[in-house]
Amino acid sequence: MASRIVRKPNSIVLIGAPTSAAASMAGAEKAPERLRGAGLADKLRDAGFEVLDLGDAPIISFQVDDENPRARNLHNVLRALESVRPLVEQAIKTGALPLILGGDGSIALAVLGALRRHHRALSLFYISGSTGLNIPATSPSGYIDDMVVAHVTGQGAAELVRFWGDPPPVREPEIALFGIERLDTPAAEWLGRSPMRCYMAEDLRHQSPAESAQLALERIHGHQHEFLLHVDAGIIAQDEIAGAERSGSRGLDLAYLQQVLAHLSKQPHLAAIEVTSCNPAADVDGLSAEALVTLLAEALRTRREDAASAEPATVAAASEQTSASETLLATAPTESSGAATASMDESKDDPSAAGPSADGAADENETSPGAHA
Repeated sequence: MASRIVRKPNSIVLIGAPTSAAASMAGAEKAPERLRGAGLADKLRDAGFEVLDLGDAPIISFQVDDENPRARNLHNVLRALESVRPLVEQAIKTGALPLILGGDGSIALAVLGALRRHHRALSLFYISGSTGLNIPATSPSGYIDDMVVAHVTGQGAAELVRFWGDPPPVREPEIALFGIERLDTPAAEWLGRSPMRCYMAEDLRHQSPAESAQLALERIHGHQHEFLLHVDAGIIAQDEIAGAERSGSRGLDLAYLQQVLAHLSKQPHLAAIEVTSCNPAADVDGLSAEALVTLLAEALRTRREDAASAEPATVAAASEQTSASETLLATAPTESSGAATASMDESKDDPSAAGPSADGAADENETSPGAHA
């Protein structure tokens, strides 16, 4: 059931999801420790945030699983999800922005499962070089990391689909695949019949980062209800960062991605950020972890600055509302003053249902199936 959360725009809560069970190799389970060691919390504080660290879920590492070639390490993937979800739920209740440090990409299932308990409608802004649209029957590798988005929509291994029950946490029209480098045959066929939005990296390199991000966000209704921002470190150009799990992709450069993240981080409906697929085993000197930490801190700085600029207006509005209330109570007849106060309180506390508006629904109808921006 959805519940109201009092947001704290000046606060960030860190969570570690140290799992590589869904990946194709070990190493990603060490990413939360490496990113913290690169000074993430200090850089966020330097950017003006209050930072709370809730620690890590249990470590669950990659294992060779040739006995289940269609869905490898499924049991351990489920164990990881079950351990991460309660931490995310705890983070959400603080009102701070949850920043989840992965780990492999499967943690999106745990994060969305936790978010759905508090928000009526969710969108997914999925920044990655690959679509995640394989299922066990079509995956050439059997690694769950290649099937994340498919399972978000309710397709794939029954054990994972049952993780949150019916309906799936995000509908296909509310998913943006942003920065995709390659489309294999199953993914291309899926997108050909789906309202899901796909933004190819080759096209994005020639477009404005902020404008492209805003367009994608509006088309998945992320400007109307809460969205999860998923950032796969493999999207970053190979010549700028090592230690990211990828397969020969050019990626997006750090400057471009920072502008995208800066624009998305200041959106009022951003519910959580997760960073995945950073493998310290391939980043021996730690320079890539430092670059990733700097990227996150500088992008989030925009969120803090935006909140700071809004504070004077918020204070002024609150002062005007208080003055208006006092005037109303002073001039109203004695017998009706209590009713006036109650009416104002009810209006202020009305938990209006969040969700796509009529305009959002119209936009969805205009989206042609399989359209690629």
